[in-house]
Amino acid sequence: MTEKNITGFQQEYIDDLKQIINTDKYPLTAQDSKKYTEVITELRKQLAKDGCAHVADFIREDVEEQLQRESEELAPQAHYHENQITPYANADDESLPEDHPKRFFQAFTNGFVAKDQISEDKVIQRLYGNPIFQKFIADCLEEEKIYEYADPIAGLVINVMPESTTLPWHFDTNEFIVSLMTKRPDKGGDFEYAPGIREVGNENFDEVKRVLQGDRDLVKTLTLNTGDLQIFKGRFSMHRVAPAQGQRLCAIFGYSKEPGMIGRVQRTKDVYGRVTQAHIDAEKNQQQRSDGLVD
Repeated sequence: MTEKNITGFQQEYIDDLKQIINTDKYPLTAQDSKKYTEVITELRKQLAKDGCAHVADFIREDVEEQLQRESEELAPQAHYHENQITPYANADDESLPEDHPKRFFQAFTNGFVAKDQISEDKVIQRLYGNPIFQKFIADCLEEEKIYEYADPIAGLVINVMPESTTLPWHFDTNEFIVSLMTKRPDKGGDFEYAPGIREVGNENFDEVKRVLQGDRDLVKTLTLNTGDLQIFKGRFSMHRVAPAQGQRLCAIFGYSKEPGMIGRVQRTKDVYGRVTQAHIDAEKNQQQRSDGLVD
């Protein structure tokens, strides 16, 4: 396989990526090859269809055990945020009807290991910062370039879900998210989502309410195995993790279409238990969302 198309990247990034991912199935180090084009075309189709691309068996089989072990070792450092949240993470608004989605509170009981707790030698850190991997994600999203979060805490995290914890229905603040299953639970724990249930300028509260009340007509389910990658447009698709038996661990890679992405102070403090000066400074210059949607 030729590597002409990635000669602009340092050899260390090429070599490191080959040690981590299944390049036979996903030839990221041969981005001018026919196989790479076929992979990108298929993943773009999945994203266009329902905002979710499943990149199965992305991690090399001989690396999966290391991937799981590293996340299990980091899991005890997770900060757990137990709260009642709506899909929009908003405060209660008593001016709305009791059954309005913005008043639908659910238990949020899972935890997160923050980026600054994950050392540079870990598989997920090596993958997150690899520019060839980032180019692959950008190609899937039909973007010229994507950027790592400037957020020192939330840029790369491990979502930790021991048995009986919950990650309820919600929308993401970012337009897309990239995740990697690092430990599949013993049973359950599937990813459930209502694709494209809202759009720019239209919250579609009626359909959202249907899903929150248990209607499954709009809901799709995805089972992720250890080593599977997922690209998901969670800004517009409400989603949750179904109840599981056994611990579920999943790395979340924070990228954005624009540089300088930093989480809001209150939400960061709630989820991670702390903030940095970077969060405080960014809050002063926070601009309103251009899509008009509720966070």
